Amino acid sequence: MLERLKNFAIPLPEDIQKQEDAGCFEMAKDLIRRRLAGPLPHALRERLELEQNRITELEREYPFPYEQALEMLQGEFRDFTKEEFDELIAENQVDWIYRERKMHFVRHFHENLRKVQHPITKRLIVPEDAEAAKVKQDVLNGNMNYMKEHGKTAYYIRIRSTLKVGENGRIGEPITVHLPIPNNSPQVKNFQIHTLSPDAYVAPEDAESRTVCFRKKLEAGDEFTVEYSFENHLTYVEPDPDKISAEQPSFYLEEEAPHIMFTPLIRAMCQEIVGDETNPLLKAKRIYEYITDRVRYSYVRRYSTFLNIPEYAAVNQKGDCGVQAVLFITLCRCAGVPARWQSGLFAAPYDIGGHDWAQFYVEPYGWLYADLSFGGSAHRLGNEERRAFYFGNLDPFRMPANLAFQHEFDPPKKFMRNDPTDNQYGECEYDDRALTSKEYNCEHTMVDIHQIG
Repeated sequence: MLERLKNFAIPLPEDIQKQEDAGCFEMAKDLIRRRLAGPLPHALRERLELEQNRITELEREYPFPYEQALEMLQGEFRDFTKEEFDELIAENQVDWIYRERKMHFVRHFHENLRKVQHPITKRLIVPEDAEAAKVKQDVLNGNMNYMKEHGKTAYYIRIRSTLKVGENGRIGEPITVHLPIPNNSPQVKNFQIHTLSPDAYVAPEDAESRTVCFRKKLEAGDEFTVEYSFENHLTYVEPDPDKISAEQPSFYLEEEAPHIMFTPLIRAMCQEIVGDETNPLLKAKRIYEYITDRVRYSYVRRYSTFLNIPEYAAVNQKGDCGVQAVLFITLCRCAGVPARWQSGLFAAPYDIGGHDWAQFYVEPYGWLYADLSFGGSAHRLGNEERRAFYFGNLDPFRMPANLAFQHEFDPPKKFMRNDPTDNQYGECEYDDRALTSKEYNCEHTMVDIHQIG
């Protein structure tokens, strides 16, 4: 199923593209239906079918018209004016599209302003929790200092994940549910499942997007639950450019359509950033420093709506953790440095939720970590020591479920996933269609977390 996504690289017929560019989604969908009713090359047919789903996702992702978005901001910030809103739009601080010839704003546009600490956050009617922010900084700085002093760390983590279908679930019909669990990433030790309700198939530990898969007839009140524990072991490294081997591997350097592609822009950026540097560690470091300095953290729409994620980040100079990670991976590969995806949950004493990061490979160190969003956050706070830490190292507050970007489940889903690039909050499908993300809810609960080494 995911193999079809490479066809996003195929351009749309120009009349359909024109309607989309104008925000005339209903007309675009009608034109797609007309084209699909006639003879088409197979690849173009798949491209148009993908675009049907993409348009539907775009409509869901941009729910707020201009007037409603302005009212939302006026309810959050003191004395917020229309002129300020227009200035935020001009500064590209808020994401929007045209829908049926009217501006509509992305579902979390207002949260971005708080996330990046825009100056207007000083006028929040309900201020941010300063104590919670301090706890986060203390935990991250404390871990960094501990790893530097002791050379390693280890944590025991126990998580319960529960997925429940909404009130409009089709009772009595078969349903398939996937929930993420840890794979055999290098930092994971002693994985154990404690609860699996109902019974489910557990994918092999080397599955690159590992899940438990439930299959049953849906009953009222059903909850699909997996509770598991594992140990996260990490060793602190300070990679030395002078110790880099002359011979380097040739794996994880390929393009992967439609996202990890060496487009003219990516090649030009790679040359600009890396220059004449030949040391692979320093190449990766230059790319890391560029992204953490120049690519502003920003919540984005669902990845399923992007035609090319790294180019989006490169052109707009913004993106969330996964967008920044895949830009890093793409630029590294383009520069001849092996790089790959890792993602799952950020599972800390103070928070648990989806998160993405990257790995890159240099001999003699092997796979090293790069967390672009955590490094960028440290940079914005003026914490250059922690920014440097996240180039080569990672904190232990992670549940890695995915070792590949855009990889099939085991067993694979029949229909396209809500997030075809990643898996953090589970996926569901009936025998005739996938459930949208609004039709079910997945919650991750931290049962226990404590340091063991």
